[in-house]
Amino acid sequence: MSLIFPRDEFAGRTARLQSQMATDGLDALLLTTPADIFYLTGFLTRFWESPARPWFMIVPANGDPIAVIPAIGTDLMSRTWISDIRTWDAPDPSDDGVTLLSDTLNEILPNMGRIGTPMGLETILRMPLADYDRIKQALPNCQFVDGTNCIQRVREIKSDAEIEKIRNICHIAGRAFDRMPEYATAGQGLDQVFREFQVACLREGADWVSYTSGAAGKDGYGDVISTADTRPLQSRDVLMLDTGAVRDGYFCDFDRNFAIGEANDDVKLVYHALWLATETVKDTLRPGHRACDMHRMFVEELRKFNVEPGGGRLGHGLGITLTEWPSATPMDETPLRAGMVLTLEPGALIGPGRVMVHEENIVLREGGAELLSPRAAADIPIIA
Repeated sequence: MSLIFPRDEFAGRTARLQSQMATDGLDALLLTTPADIFYLTGFLTRFWESPARPWFMIVPANGDPIAVIPAIGTDLMSRTWISDIRTWDAPDPSDDGVTLLSDTLNEILPNMGRIGTPMGLETILRMPLADYDRIKQALPNCQFVDGTNCIQRVREIKSDAEIEKIRNICHIAGRAFDRMPEYATAGQGLDQVFREFQVACLREGADWVSYTSGAAGKDGYGDVISTADTRPLQSRDVLMLDTGAVRDGYFCDFDRNFAIGEANDDVKLVYHALWLATETVKDTLRPGHRACDMHRMFVEELRKFNVEPGGGRLGHGLGITLTEWPSATPMDETPLRAGMVLTLEPGALIGPGRVMVHEENIVLREGGAELLSPRAAADIPIIA
């Protein structure tokens, strides 16, 4: 039995991790974060919101993963494909899983070995640093090394089953965006628009909405990460909402722009330039390009329309977290591979202090990009 996917999906992920471990010279992989544990097991819960307890998964060089978890998770973990589940009563201020985890690692690495745990960009260690030091001291013959490459190279390629999960939540959010004219009208407070949109996502089938941000302002907005205030929408406002809704543990991440009442020529020009640049990059992008190439393509396309690109990254990976590697920046040379799910996220300046961002979700196939999000309108939608 397992959650979210059949057992074979998770067994295949484990096999790919173990293959990468062999390439990277790792004898075990220690994972501590919600996303990595969910990826390996299907253990899906909102209980991660509580920081009181650490959780551990060990991937040995051979054989099935081992869960070393607080006892409160026993029943749920037993509904996944994991059969070796070792627990302690947590939280324990004196020994919060340290001895149990150390004993388990000593069992599978009786002499010495290299234990990988993610230490690089876009990773965290979800346990007290003091306890991590105690575990290293308990395994003096083992070497703890960076396992970032191992987990990221495997996770960044999505299976067909994962891609369908992302496609599903994209279409759920797309239906919620289609309902925007029902409640995003002049005079409505931006905070209420945010609430109604999240309700629409849930009604359309999302399990939860982890992320909603956006903005509204006359002829453009100032940033793309704000929470909502009570300011009422007004004529000529450009309204943008960006969502990270979740279904079965998988995220969408795309936005939509709307004009309230009317839009001036600059807004129309920038919106259409962003749409066309996205269309061109979507049709051009292939496996073998790098993340920095995607950034360059957007900059070149936008400048053809005399539109100044916005700063920062212009796209990123997507999956079981809202944003994943790589980042479409001039510095990121990560090769793009078939099976990656990516956001295309160009931004541009409309005028002083005013920007616009356009975002779609794709999967990169051998023959090119395939849209997962419903395509935005080519011209900015006007809400009467």
